[in-house]
Amino acid sequence: MRAILAALLCVGQAVAGEPLPGLPESPRILFQGDSITDGNRGRGADLNHVHGHGFVYLLAARIGAGAPGQNATFLNRGVSGHTVLDLAKRWPKDTLELKPDVLSILIGVNDSSKGVSPEVFEKTYDELLTAARAANPKLRLVLCEPFLGAAGSAIDKSPGRRERLALLVPVVRRLAAKHGATLIDFQKIFDEAQRRAPSSYWIWDGVHPTTTGHQLMADEWERVVRASWR
Repeated sequence: MRAILAALLCVGQAVAGEPLPGLPESPRILFQGDSITDGNRGRGADLNHVHGHGFVYLLAARIGAGAPGQNATFLNRGVSGHTVLDLAKRWPKDTLELKPDVLSILIGVNDSSKGVSPEVFEKTYDELLTAARAANPKLRLVLCEPFLGAAGSAIDKSPGRRERLALLVPVVRRLAAKHGATLIDFQKIFDEAQRRAPSSYWIWDGVHPTTTGHQLMADEWERVVRASWR
C-alpha cells in the first residue's frame, strides 16, 4: 500500500507545475507553421485531435495539466507543406482573428525546398510579425529556427536544401531581435541528440521529427520560454 501511495504521489508531483509567466488571465497560445507544427491535427471541434500529435500536443498537455488555474487555451494552425508565402495568405483568418496572447512560429523548412529566396522570406515574415504586433502590442512572440536532421530521404530528394536553409536561419534571428521575440534554436538540440542516437531516431526522414524528437522540441520550447519571460 505504501508503495502504491508513493507512486501516486510521484505522479501528482510530475503533473504539478508553474503557469507560463507574464501572461494575462486565460491566455490564448497559438502555434503556427508547417507539417512539423501541424502534426496531423484534426480540423474539427474534437478536442482529442485539435492539437495534432507533435510538440504542440505535448506542450498543451504538460502546461495545461501542470497549471490548470491559468486556464490557457492552446491553438494549432500549422498546415503541412506550407511556406511563409502560404502563411501570409491565411494570416488574417488563422492568426489575427484568433487574437492570440502568445504566437509561436516555426516556418522555413519548406521554403528551403520550394525556392523561396531569403529576401522574399524575410520581407514576408517581417510583414506578418508587424501585423500581429499591431493587432496586439502586448503579444508574446516565439520564433523557432527551422532545422534539419543529419540525413534522410526528404533531404536527399532536394539537393542543396541544407545550404538553402542555412540562409534562412539568420533571417529568423534578425526578425526575432527586431520584434522582441523569444528565439528557439531547435537545430542545436537535435545536433546534440544525434551524438546519443542516430539522426533517424529523432528525425525519421531528415525533416519530420519522431515522437522522441517532438519531446525534445517541447522540452526546449518550454525551457527557453520560461527562462526568457521571468
